[in-house]
Amino acid sequence: MPAIVSEVLKNSIAEELEVSAGDEVLSIDSCTMQDMIDYNYLCKNDFLTLEIKKSNGQIEVIEIEKDFDEDLGIVFESAVFDKVKPCLNHCIFCFVDQQPKGLRPTLYVKDDDYRLSYLQGTYITLTNLKDEDKERIKRLHLGPFYVSVHTTNPDLRVQMLKNPNAGKALENLKWFRKNKIPFHAQIVLCPGYNDGKELERTLSDLAKLKNTVLSTAIVPVGITQFREEELRQVDKKCALETIEIASKFKRVCCSDEFFLLAEKEIPPANYYGNFSQLEDGVGALRLLLEDFKTLKLPEKISKSIKIALATGYAAKYALDKIAAELNNIENLSVSVNPVKSNYWGRDITVSGLITTDDLIRTIKDSDADLIVIPSVMLKPYSEDFLDGKNLDYVKLKSGKEFLIVKNIYSVNEIVDYIDKL
Repeated sequence: MPAIVSEVLKNSIAEELEVSAGDEVLSIDSCTMQDMIDYNYLCKNDFLTLEIKKSNGQIEVIEIEKDFDEDLGIVFESAVFDKVKPCLNHCIFCFVDQQPKGLRPTLYVKDDDYRLSYLQGTYITLTNLKDEDKERIKRLHLGPFYVSVHTTNPDLRVQMLKNPNAGKALENLKWFRKNKIPFHAQIVLCPGYNDGKELERTLSDLAKLKNTVLSTAIVPVGITQFREEELRQVDKKCALETIEIASKFKRVCCSDEFFLLAEKEIPPANYYGNFSQLEDGVGALRLLLEDFKTLKLPEKISKSIKIALATGYAAKYALDKIAAELNNIENLSVSVNPVKSNYWGRDITVSGLITTDDLIRTIKDSDADLIVIPSVMLKPYSEDFLDGKNLDYVKLKSGKEFLIVKNIYSVNEIVDYIDKL
């Protein structure tokens, strides 16, 4: 996968040099690049020689004088320019393996690449980490990484990941500690496997690594109706036990779903530290509520309007509280319409996995003038849902108007929309 330009930022050096989408960066100062790590390192200079292959095949060599830390303004199609390191595991809880056919091709890609973990915050298992990878990590002092630990029991980890190399996890994490490479840890909790005593063992082992572990997130296993592996869902009893175990350790947080399953209040903001694992649903609801508190709401809007917030059931807890406050605004009526996932099964409750037909079924009989959905329902930079259908299809079938907010935390976008009425 070569270093293909996907976008050039406005008013940047690259725009001035007429670099265009579709061009390929061949080298910087005669050095080829395998990923964005190399690119960022090579760009840290006052003088650069950029070799570019234009989309028409012509080769150009460009000399650049700039400030040491000044960015060129190039966005690439991928963060890695060679082959992405694939996942070699067959985890009993793998979400990719429990998807039906016919979804977007990218949803079936399983990567386990330390470079993407460093650059983009994706989770890695370390089962394919080679000596040359370690040498590069150590030499460049990369980090932090996001590591799917799950368990530090070697035999259990081999069983859960179905990979003989999986038992070396704690050995690799100790190497991180020795070389001062920080990481965030993730534990996908599977009842009957890595919960209870095994969870205590894992958290105790991680605690011995001290501040090398920046945070530990515990998330419940997600089970769809397409899963062939026999797994148990986290229930209220398991959620309560997990929250209790996690409370004994520093920098360990349970995802929001544990508190919802346990029928407990979402913890205050200080529980989540710096909200470092939001992508895992750890603190997302609290951050949404805290963000809402900062907004100055109007007492009245000039035009009467009904708004429906369509989202996954996981966000209902926070959105119910927000809707109650918004309904104090004169001429505004807000309802929360959680989408039941007939496609995946009742246990899948996140907004990012909502499909078009489930969304249409939920909102088609709503009397709302406007349906608000978070952008996580859609493929980035598009209006495509994960089942391959798009927003125009939903509009046609539902007869509704939509407002897409940046993400589930962007209540201010809704308020801004109201202010313009």
